[in-house]
Amino acid sequence: MSRETARKVLEIESRAILDLLPRIDAGFDRAVDLLIGCAGRVVVTGMGKSGLIGQKVSATLASTGTPSLFLHPAEAIHGDLGRIVKGDALLAISHSGDTEEILALVPQAKRLGAPLLAMTGQPRSALAAAADVHLDVSIRGEACPLGLGPTASTTAALAMGDPLAMALLERRGFTVDDFAVLHPGGRLGKKLLRV
Repeated sequence: MSRETARKVLEIESRAILDLLPRIDAGFDRAVDLLIGCAGRVVVTGMGKSGLIGQKVSATLASTGTPSLFLHPAEAIHGDLGRIVKGDALLAISHSGDTEEILALVPQAKRLGAPLLAMTGQPRSALAAAADVHLDVSIRGEACPLGLGPTASTTAALAMGDPLAMALLERRGFTVDDFAVLHPGGRLGKKLLRV
């Protein structure tokens, strides 16, 4: 039974990723243009599991040449809004697109002049409507047998973050040498940095 469950989860999550392929379209190009045009940092935000995915997306951006930081949306509206400065862009991740903490952050970020890229599973949501650019990461259904646990939805959001980061890496002309500078530690650092 557990093997059957495991296989079904992987099949559902694989389909969620494959369903993203036709969404790499003009909207994706606009998202890359928005982020490449950002003179500051890409400030990534998300609540709950979307926040955890956002932390990974932010880390991938930062390690591949796009300055980025993660901003917790609840903390943002309680003083951490100062982390967003002129020239920054906001990337908000929310499966529902109606996460209260993110919706409270959006007008504040816009007031600061930060363009908004939203990544949601609901193209008709409030967050998608507020965004300058929206990326659809909707799914057919969660892989959780209860239909509740964020599984396929977080996989889809995570998967969309990587093509964004890699497209930006290419547009910036980020090289192996640049990568080495940002990865001095661990096995990867030893492999890349030759004394």
